[in-house]
Amino acid sequence: MSTAVCVDVGSTYTKAVVVDLDAGRLVGAGASPTTVGSDVLRGLDAAVGVATAAAGVGDVPWYVCSSAGGGLRLAVVGYEALVTAQAGRRVGLSAGADVVHVAAGRLGAAQVSALRAARPDVVLLVGGTDGGDAAVLTHNATRLARARWRVPVVLAGNVDVREELRAVLAGAGVPVTVADNVLPRIGVLEPGSARAAIREVFLRHVIGGKRLSRGPRFGRLVRAATPDAVLTGVEVLADAVGGDLVVVDVGGATTDVYSVLTPDERAAGPGREVAGSLWRARTVEGDLGVRWSAPGVVRAAVQERLVDAVEEGALAVAAGVRAADPGFVAADEAGWVVDARFAALAATVAVRRHARGGATGERGGRDLRDVRLLVGSGGVLRHVPAGAGAGVLGAVLSDHAGGWAVPRAARAVVDVEYVLAAAGLLAADHPVAAGALVRRHLAVD
Repeated sequence: MSTAVCVDVGSTYTKAVVVDLDAGRLVGAGASPTTVGSDVLRGLDAAVGVATAAAGVGDVPWYVCSSAGGGLRLAVVGYEALVTAQAGRRVGLSAGADVVHVAAGRLGAAQVSALRAARPDVVLLVGGTDGGDAAVLTHNATRLARARWRVPVVLAGNVDVREELRAVLAGAGVPVTVADNVLPRIGVLEPGSARAAIREVFLRHVIGGKRLSRGPRFGRLVRAATPDAVLTGVEVLADAVGGDLVVVDVGGATTDVYSVLTPDERAAGPGREVAGSLWRARTVEGDLGVRWSAPGVVRAAVQERLVDAVEEGALAVAAGVRAADPGFVAADEAGWVVDARFAALAATVAVRRHARGGATGERGGRDLRDVRLLVGSGGVLRHVPAGAGAGVLGAVLSDHAGGWAVPRAARAVVDVEYVLAAAGLLAADHPVAAGALVRRHLAVD
């Protein structure tokens, strides 16, 4: 049996699974608290030890992704707010980043200060279509060089000035990586090269810079930011399903929504979006989570008219308990019911925003009517009873008052075994095993 261990080092827990690569199935699993306070390798080694012991295997290859230490914080600097800056933001989200700042136009002293205050790990510098105006991109690259900028920059703008500006930044000591233009032509969004460059910078600069471990071993083990690995796993699943799908990942601090849609040829016509369409997209709702951000769930649910005044009061108390103790674990049925309610509200609001376009920035939002599969993910959905997890997804699929078109015929399944991240980690080296894994454990067949 050929095996590999796939590990997600999360902000709270480190989860490991052992995959039989020949059969595309899980044969062992283990978890441990993430030991950010000392050295993340302690928790990582512990989780892998449990998983490999359960599988009865010894020395196997490791595939690791991480969101510990806050994951990847990205700032986007673009030419025009509704075009290249918006395109850059979408690309950043698709690369698994938390987009903490977006700036458009020429950077001045105030704008550079705001950029510093956002504390990004990486800056995505974009602007201009290929062969178009390069003045703003040139100004912004020169401004960062003169500001003695030291945060890594991914340069993914007008190809005509790419090498010139790379030399300007590198000559000033700015760590710079070049990529193809994210918006080479109006209405054409090409995220692949920039997404790969952001991943490279994350692995080369960010992981080590977070000081999560004393030595270089952790940096060598990590292959991707966790959301990037999950999106790759979602893409593997989409290929297996052969149709539109949505994944909603409810976490303690954020709720992420991933959607893969079949490209619409009408999007290339006269009414196309100038910032392009991203058919495989991710959005992050930083105010929606079932622990740190639980109070935000209550506020959003009230604003969306999903709870009444009586329920608001009870949820506010429970949210305060969870936000004050993010390690809180429900110990009885009453606690599970409350957790499931928070998860249902967070998932519903997050999918509403994703579909309506507020988070994606897409004109008219994302059309989810043809979604065939809705997958729920996140610790809360794995820990509540199975019926409660299904109820969370049922709330999304029955949300007919949310201002978006609910899927007409979608099946719902919970990723109880962390297979999406594992499939994403294995996709490059073991694509057949990755596909078999999602088909087997997410009941695609």
